[in-house]
Amino acid sequence: MTYLNIKLQGIDTQGVEKEYSLAEFKGKEVLLYFYPKDNTSGCTQEACDFRDNYNRLTSHATVIGVSPDSIKSHKNFQEKHGLNFILLSDPEHKLSEAFGVWGEKSMYGKKYFGIIRSTFILEKTGKIKKEWRKVKVKGHVDEVLEYLQSKA
Repeated sequence: MTYLNIKLQGIDTQGVEKEYSLAEFKGKEVLLYFYPKDNTSGCTQEACDFRDNYNRLTSHATVIGVSPDSIKSHKNFQEKHGLNFILLSDPEHKLSEAFGVWGEKSMYGKKYFGIIRSTFILEKTGKIKKEWRKVKVKGHVDEVLEYLQSKA
């Protein structure tokens, strides 16, 4: 799949900037979640839920978060909340568009384009195994864990 070769700058679990492509994770299952913006209430709650369940999640898959925010913003977000997983910066929406999660949204009657909160489980070959689109933050990590544990 072409999305496997899209290269994005990211922050690793130690806060070090590095270039990533999903092809690097072939041979491992990946939990790839797309979120709209660092340090907003829903995105912070979602990230902290993934952080708090990190050990349970990573026994099944590598956790990676993606938003259009800058590396500087990601680094601040990661440090501020003690995030223990990779964050990728997708300011040009390459990966977001490849997964069909960049689209029109509406808030207070105003239309704009942005990330549609979504989560994907990629199997070891890189193919999409499971997807959740238009995710509601509350209870989402529990849904993902339930799915991963049922497939173990």
